[in-house]
Amino acid sequence: MAGAEDELPGLHEAGSARPVRPEPAHHDGHRDRLRERFSQAGPQAVADYELLELVLFRTIPRRDVKPIAKALIARFGSLAEVLNAPTRLLCEVPGVKEAVALDIAIVAAVNQRAMLSAVKEREVLSSWAAVLAYCKAAMAYETREQFRILFLDKKNALIADEVQGTGTVDHTPVYPREVVRRALELSATAIILVHNHPSGDPTPSRADIEMTRTIAETARPLGISVHDHIIVGRSGHASLKGLKLF
Repeated sequence: MAGAEDELPGLHEAGSARPVRPEPAHHDGHRDRLRERFSQAGPQAVADYELLELVLFRTIPRRDVKPIAKALIARFGSLAEVLNAPTRLLCEVPGVKEAVALDIAIVAAVNQRAMLSAVKEREVLSSWAAVLAYCKAAMAYETREQFRILFLDKKNALIADEVQGTGTVDHTPVYPREVVRRALELSATAIILVHNHPSGDPTPSRADIEMTRTIAETARPLGISVHDHIIVGRSGHASLKGLKLF
């Protein structure tokens, strides 16, 4: 009777009873080496596609994920673009299924939540770099315009972060009275306006400038200051306060 250790046909060397072991896959050991490099030298020691590989290892356990990681970077242009890409577009890349797209979305959400936590309960104006980083992570890669408001207390600490409206690729309706009404509901004494330009160019339009001035003029008599209006895009950001446009 054949034993449990009998070899499969075709796995013997010619003229020998010894089985021929399959050659190890090209990616055997690669995962351990990449994890070790990341562990020993930190994230700066790995390329963007390798960092993406480390994420994919958990979702795709038995496949060489380097080609998939490189294809994602090539398709979307950068690691940031990959993390913020819509699920349906991620799934167009060969080898990417819904589970992979979900894991990528989770990583993006963790990054965004971590940036928000760096802003919460702190004096916002002294953490301006953190505010800009959060706004870019939250909005720069959206395919439609969003209008967001950061509501601050008298110590300029963040009370609430709310998306007030989502529009089209180049327009979001904004109602100054509703902005001020919400600030009063939250007992906010200052606000920061934020919206994105899906085109990638953060240059403020004439409508952006006029809307900002209207909100500031409506809020001022009620003791509410507009600290800034930030426009974010893939290519950077613009501060209307910094540009002295209101």
